[in-house]
Amino acid sequence: MITRRTALGVAAGLLAAPSLRAQALFTRPVRLVLGFAAGGAGDISVRMLTPIMAQEIGQPIVVDNRPGAGSILSGEIVARAAPDGHTAYLLTTSNVAAPSFFRTIPFDIVRDFTPVGRMVWLDHLIAINPQLPVNSLAELVALAKAQPGRLNIGSIAVGNGQHLGVELFQAMAGKSLTTVTYRSSPELINALATGEIQVAGELLAPTVPQHQAGRVRILAVTSPQRHPAIPDVLTSAESGMPDYIVRSWNSIAFPANTPRPYVEAMNRAIRRALGTPEIRQRIIDTGGVPEASSPEELAAMIPRELEAWGRMAQLAGVEKQ
Repeated sequence: MITRRTALGVAAGLLAAPSLRAQALFTRPVRLVLGFAAGGAGDISVRMLTPIMAQEIGQPIVVDNRPGAGSILSGEIVARAAPDGHTAYLLTTSNVAAPSFFRTIPFDIVRDFTPVGRMVWLDHLIAINPQLPVNSLAELVALAKAQPGRLNIGSIAVGNGQHLGVELFQAMAGKSLTTVTYRSSPELINALATGEIQVAGELLAPTVPQHQAGRVRILAVTSPQRHPAIPDVLTSAESGMPDYIVRSWNSIAFPANTPRPYVEAMNRAIRRALGTPEIRQRIIDTGGVPEASSPEELAAMIPRELEAWGRMAQLAGVEKQ
């Protein structure tokens, strides 16, 4: 006869089983390499999720920030790492945008990585210095075209998703602004707040707190719907540019040929973190949209994203370096 206490014990054991299986696999800290500086959207979302993910796998997850060159430097580190489950990569939109900017990349995003799972969608935005006298994207474009070359638009490093989003905006604005790039999101947002630049293209996570503090003003989110963290901010369609839709995403990948048990264990870790109500709410509050995927779903999405961002680069008139 199975008593209530026995049943509860069995249930608790089943809930703990994924962690126990993972703990048998991971024998030392996992290095998670990011192609972004600390304080950016990818860094913010990862640092929210990794404490819960570490609990699931039974080992610390150490974030290793390696910004630069459209995430090429960071990607090369992971592509060349041993496929033993202890080096992971924050695979993002920047990785599918980079081939549109660079003639040569020392790895292949499809061939050299093992997809684990998507974590977060990240909406883009156009923000302005609060002193700029415009109230919509249409008004901003009109001002830029009336005074070509007067306004500077900022982005972080050449070759990532934010930069391509800025270049697409530039093309739609008749190349009437001057693009200025910065090493990190905090540097970009500070430049916007101090008036060094008048316009910036970024992601919500690092920008929302500065918008709420009044240091910068988010003019529009470039997603199909308004974001719940800033429901008063218009979408690009509502702001006069219905064709300007740009969204990014973050995911986890391992080096190619990483054994399947590590992939499954890390995917469970992602789902556990995203299933934690307070973590989900924190991601939403900072401008993200949490949405896990299977390894297979991510593997199918990557080629589609490569094609989509390639078309975007053509529309923006990007020339490869």
